[in-house]
Amino acid sequence: MLTKEDHERLAQTGPGTPMGELLRRYWHPIAASADLDTDPVRPVRLLSENLILYRDKAGKIGLIAERCAHRGISLAYGIPQQNGLRCAYHGWTYNEQGQVVDMPFEPACLPLKITAYPVEALGGLIFAYLGPQPAPLLPHYDLYVRDDLDRNVEIVELPCNWLQCMDNSVDPVHFEHLHGHYGNYVMKRVGNPPMLTTARHLKIEFDVFEHGIIKRRLVEGESEDCDDWQIGHPILFPNILSVGDVRRPNYQIRVPIDDTHTLHVRYQGILRQEGATPRTDVPVKRLSVFEENGAIKGWADDIPAQDMLAWVAQGPVIDRTAEHLVTSDRGVALYHKLLFDNMETVQRGDDPMAVVRDHAKNEPMIQIPRERRGYRAFFTVDGEYRDPVRPGMRG
Repeated sequence: MLTKEDHERLAQTGPGTPMGELLRRYWHPIAASADLDTDPVRPVRLLSENLILYRDKAGKIGLIAERCAHRGISLAYGIPQQNGLRCAYHGWTYNEQGQVVDMPFEPACLPLKITAYPVEALGGLIFAYLGPQPAPLLPHYDLYVRDDLDRNVEIVELPCNWLQCMDNSVDPVHFEHLHGHYGNYVMKRVGNPPMLTTARHLKIEFDVFEHGIIKRRLVEGESEDCDDWQIGHPILFPNILSVGDVRRPNYQIRVPIDDTHTLHVRYQGILRQEGATPRTDVPVKRLSVFEENGAIKGWADDIPAQDMLAWVAQGPVIDRTAEHLVTSDRGVALYHKLLFDNMETVQRGDDPMAVVRDHAKNEPMIQIPRERRGYRAFFTVDGEYRDPVRPGMRG
């Protein structure tokens, strides 16, 4: 169990909080590039700040404060111009630095500026950095830049704290129970065959590496030379789980909207068949998790939805002063220690772990350890591979 003070340090993400200051040292995806094709002006909320994301007519992307400096109207109603975003009320126009560049009717354009944050597009996503300057490099993790993959994005807003999602990522044993036993139990109740074979966990280990934590497991029926024990699944600090093998890699990115809401971004790659024409787009789906009765949509045979059920069922913010971690939770304890250690690093004025500033390390990509074949529990009772992100796909 944690003290009330430590629980709050972990859970709070707003400006000036220890965790909020740590998270502001990293780039976070706030939208897909395709979102701005549909609507070039979008309100976003990140780390408890309300902001406006826009693309102007020149193609420049900006992320600026929500309200106009003149009379406070929301810039969500702004009109993209060649030189920025024009306020709907009186026409004041803001460029991507938040600078007012036009004040219609006024004899001179006053040197006014509102809050603005750097944004970058990479791999079909738009990333924002809310921390101090100079900004670090946007990490070129392999899945964002590999040229042998076609990609797609699914975005879901969840009514829970981001850390509940991340704690799940360093908890291997839940797979055996939530996805195996409970998933099969529910499938049986609705008259369907079992979803997965489940194997009992024999060993779990966690290794800290340059970019976060490697989670490794050994289950019954596997030898110690299997990929899931020798290679494992990386957790990219602070908020990305990397899963899938070289054919179907994916990132699950848990972006803190505020203390009680998370933007869950599933960024998925599929190995392109030899000779196939590469896709030029990265399609995006924005999904709703809940049915009208509050139930998770289609969760019974979908592994990510089962995880979402567990996170949301813990409440908006789990009370960690009443939580009892045990030996199988040592990955959670290690991850929390890294968070506390790196909060202190930021308070000392230093860069936390996994911040990238070396161009040589970032180009052409940061290669992430990845399995050659998926985890054994992704195979059905018939021995066929079942894609954990796209349950209907077999290979």
